[in-house]
Amino acid sequence: MQTANKGIHSRLDRETAAFFKAISSGDVRSTGAKSITYDRFLEDRMLIISAIRAGIPYTLFNLIRTLTPFTEKDWADFLNVSTKSLQRYGASIRHRFKPIHSEKIIEMAEVTKMGLDVFGDMEKLRLWLDTPCYALGGMKPMELLRDSYGKELVVGELTRINHGILV
Repeated sequence: MQTANKGIHSRLDRETAAFFKAISSGDVRSTGAKSITYDRFLEDRMLIISAIRAGIPYTLFNLIRTLTPFTEKDWADFLNVSTKSLQRYGASIRHRFKPIHSEKIIEMAEVTKMGLDVFGDMEKLRLWLDTPCYALGGMKPMELLRDSYGKELVVGELTRINHGILV
């Protein structure tokens, strides 16, 4: 499984670099697009803004999706589109998500990255996301991820867990 994840991360790094190279004539100016990795992308707010404005390509989304604990139905709910639309986007080689959708994709990538940093395991993260949380008003973290305010509450709780502050 580790080898499979390394392969996906390698493909994700290549796809991220290719994406930023393709948009480098726009918002990303001489940032060394070839050296932009997926992790660097998620840590750099200016790169995130550039990606949102350019629109995440389906190829990059599909790789991100494989590294998250979310199902196709979850993604459809997050993006407020039907699963049929997601499938149709996948059939179109050049599909780019609208900025509103791109922002949500990046938010879910951030939640996943932080959740894996905290729990160290996708199954533990999945379990936490699907378990009611006292600190989140008894709601499941998964229920809060549909909007940005809920996502911030989830990230805040992950940060507290990571620092050992349990409510």
